[in-house]
Amino acid sequence: MVADSGTVSAPGIGPRAGAVLVFGSSAAVLVVELVALRLLAPYVGLTMEMNTMVIGIALSAIAFGSWAGGRAADVVAPRRALGPLLLLSGLAVAVTPALVRLVGESGGGPALLVGGACLFVPAALLTAVTPMVTKLLLVDLAVTGTVVGRLSGIGTAGGIAGTVLTGFVLISIVPVSAILIALGLLLLVTGVLVDASLRDWRRGRQALVASVVVGGSVTASAVVPSGCDAETRYHCASVVEDPERDSGRTLVLDGLRHSYVDLDDPEYLDFAYVRAIASLIDTAYPEGEALNAYHLGAGGLSIPHYLEAVRPGSTSVVSEIDPGVVEADRRWLGAETDEDLRVRVEDGRIGLRRIATDSRDLVVGDAFGGISVPWHLTTREALADIDRVLRPEGAYVVNMIDHGERAFVRAGVATLLAEFDHVAVAAERGAFDETGGGNFVASASDRAFDAAAWAERYAERGGRGDWEVIEGAELAEWVGDAQVLTDDFAPVDQLLTPYPRP
Repeated sequence: MVADSGTVSAPGIGPRAGAVLVFGSSAAVLVVELVALRLLAPYVGLTMEMNTMVIGIALSAIAFGSWAGGRAADVVAPRRALGPLLLLSGLAVAVTPALVRLVGESGGGPALLVGGACLFVPAALLTAVTPMVTKLLLVDLAVTGTVVGRLSGIGTAGGIAGTVLTGFVLISIVPVSAILIALGLLLLVTGVLVDASLRDWRRGRQALVASVVVGGSVTASAVVPSGCDAETRYHCASVVEDPERDSGRTLVLDGLRHSYVDLDDPEYLDFAYVRAIASLIDTAYPEGEALNAYHLGAGGLSIPHYLEAVRPGSTSVVSEIDPGVVEADRRWLGAETDEDLRVRVEDGRIGLRRIATDSRDLVVGDAFGGISVPWHLTTREALADIDRVLRPEGAYVVNMIDHGERAFVRAGVATLLAEFDHVAVAAERGAFDETGGGNFVASASDRAFDAAAWAERYAERGGRGDWEVIEGAELAEWVGDAQVLTDDFAPVDQLLTPYPRP
């Protein structure tokens, strides 16, 4: 083989080694992309815009890395550049968790922008591996198409493998920070071995020692406490004790307070929206009557436990997509499942299909991805399925969050009005004004219920916040011309205003 300078050089990598490098680097790019979604979610939420941004950054990095790697392969001898390229990739991957967490927790700048940069750099470096390897393996112009096509196919296969391995295996069993740190170390070692095989083994051995020392110190600094009691498939989950109530526990998912549970008193409801849901149940059904309920989303299982306490004999079926949340409920929040409380690990829309027609007195919607109700649970088709499982006197009660223009919650209520005969919405006083917002609890049924009694029952509970309930013409005027959400068109993330505007 002849180097770019025209001098005879040591043999380069073989086709098999080259294929392994292309396969592995392409897989690593997709691992970094998928894990980046998990790293950024606690700080910027889990929305369609965030997913789109991460995918866009990854594709931009792949495009730039392919172009820059090809240019570099023509300027610098690939045998000299490939090893250091992998070393830099490994360092960039290993420090990503620490950098994202540092920026996110300090609030020093837009986390998505900085997190995107953390994704762009390692993805671009890893993508540059393929043109470098291609240049090394192009020793015969007669087979250029074969070599380029083969490596392109191998790279695609590597991307598929990285996606499947991460989504189905790694994220379910390994903390996301550990995934990137381990991948970074693997790339460091690979870089040293590649550099040694293409140049001089003695120098490679010295570089291996140096890289292990540097990589170890870097990754040690990256392994900072994550603030999670458990990293589930979908969330960074933690349980926080209430300093003012010994038996009080708060379930925190991705930095957001999702549920409050009193281990000794299931009738104690701390969150205002949960008190609103309970107040609706209290006034919509005869006191003490046992109910058959279905719940979209588990949270801390506050409402199922409340039903058990105040309506003995009630049964609940819960669909929760994240097994880690269910495990947290059992481990830290005192949840005990049996025939009266069955928790199924499944997507809510799929779980809904498994519920028999006319079998439920009550359906409770409290499923969230970040601060947004999963879009496929908001559509008219989903509501039609909820209506199917409800008995004629049954009711659906759902928690939604919106601020500012409240375009999302208006659309959600418009969709309820399109499917049910009677709808009422409860929210903190002022939330229905132009600048208001927060939690909105909507109730829908094919029978009328007493909105005034609902508001009075909430007031009797005391606690924080003065809530009001609107229905009928007042509700229709507030909803206005908001669109009805369907499976074909439900831009939930685009409609949502997650936080008050400054």
